[in-house]
This record gives sequence, C-alpha cells and structure tokens, in this order.
Amino acid sequence: MKRLSLLFAALAFTAVAVTAAPAVSDVVFHLNVWEDCLFHTVTPVNNYPTLVSIEDDWTCTSGYADLHNWHLSEDGATGAVFNNGDGFRLKAQLTISGTGNAEAGLMVAPWWAQNTDGRFQVRSTNGEIACFGGRLPFYSFTATDGVTYTKGDPVVLEVVYLPNGLSETNPATITYNLSYDGSDYSSGPLAFDEGNPSEPYGTWGMLDDARVGGIMQVLLGGAAGQVLAEWGDIEFEDLGGPSATENDTWGGVKSLFR
Repeated sequence: MKRLSLLFAALAFTAVAVTAAPAVSDVVFHLNVWEDCLFHTVTPVNNYPTLVSIEDDWTCTSGYADLHNWHLSEDGATGAVFNNGDGFRLKAQLTISGTGNAEAGLMVAPWWAQNTDGRFQVRSTNGEIACFGGRLPFYSFTATDGVTYTKGDPVVLEVVYLPNGLSETNPATITYNLSYDGSDYSSGPLAFDEGNPSEPYGTWGMLDDARVGGIMQVLLGGAAGQVLAEWGDIEFEDLGGPSATENDTWGGVKSLFR
C-alpha cells in the first residue's frame, strides 16, 4: 500500500499542466526605453498583423543608442503575458532602412528584462545575425552559417518555442529560423537550461511573465540620421502547452522502487 501511495504521489508530482498561449490580437509599443538622444522624433505604425513599424529621426551628434520595442498584446493596451508552459510560433519579415543604422528583430524577453533582452536580431552596420540575451540559448547565423545582412533587404525571422516536459530530461526548446536572399537556415531545436530553481518563475524554459514581440535599437554613432524598422506579414500561432513524457513520469516513478 505504501508503494502504491508513492506511485500516485509521483505521478501527481510529475504531471505537467496543459496551458495555452495568450490570445494575441494586437501589439503595444514601448518607445524610448533607452533615450540617449533627446532631439529626435519617433513614429510608430500599428497595422498588425500586416505591418508594424518604428521610425526614429534624430539630430544628435553624440550618444550610444535609442531603444524601442513592441509586444504582442491581447487588448492593444498591455503586453501579453507569456508563461513557461506557453508554446508558440512568431514569424515576421523584417526590413531595416534609412540613412542611419540599427539592430532590430524579434524578442522573447524574460521577466527581469521585458523591454531589453532576449533578441533574435540583425545589425545593419556589420550584418551580424544572432540570437542571445535573457533566457535565450545563443546562436549566430553569421558565425555558424556565414550569413550577413545588408541594410534595405527584407529578411524573414521566426522563433518556435516548445515547452516539452519542462524538465531536465525533456527541457523546453527554441528554434530560430531564417530566410534570406533565397536561402533558408535553421538553428534546429536548442534546449534551455534549468535557470534558478529558487525563483518562482519556473525552470527549464523561458520562465513565467515573459514578453514576446519585436525590438529596434538605434545606433546613434555621432551623426544625425534616420532609420526605419518594418515588421511585415506577422504570423503568431499558439502551439499549446507542455506535455509530460514517459521519461519525465514513468522513469521518475520507477526510480522510487530501485
């Protein structure tokens, strides 16, 4: 009887609740998250999902960067909350243009840096295309695949987040997909590490209270300029919640009886 009770307790402990991603219908802007240049005009355009854009026109001759973003939203007023178990896919065609330079792309931002970190971005200065920051596993399309971006070109970026079992044996994964200049590239599924188990945001994934959307960092560089980032043909898909696997459940149960 004691072993049977342990069996039921183990199954209850290892079961993973099924959740759903937010019901996205709009975006919300966060402009001037960083504002090194006070002498500028920022113009956002929201025609989600057809087009979302941010334009920054500045006259400063000093300073490092201005930072702007947009988050997916359920109501057009607040950013949608993405939790550790929310599977999703986000895809958009990005173009950076103008006389100035910027780095821009998609973001899967963690709870502690919802407006700044967790980027899949391209940079117009040296063409670097990389994924980094926050909870995101690092990947460089430039270093791994030899791909660099040229300002004015459209490039398609896609992230696919799967919670899987949210466990050490079956962690969440994220896949970065890139389509550029007639060729397709993919990182393949990259696993998340555990994170900090003492925090109340979950483990083995992007963690609770994340934000998802697009980011644009204007590179001021000591001269006046103008830059426009456009995200077109935006696709968002709810991929469902986590699912426990035999390795996550039955394997753990069997270990109790060894």
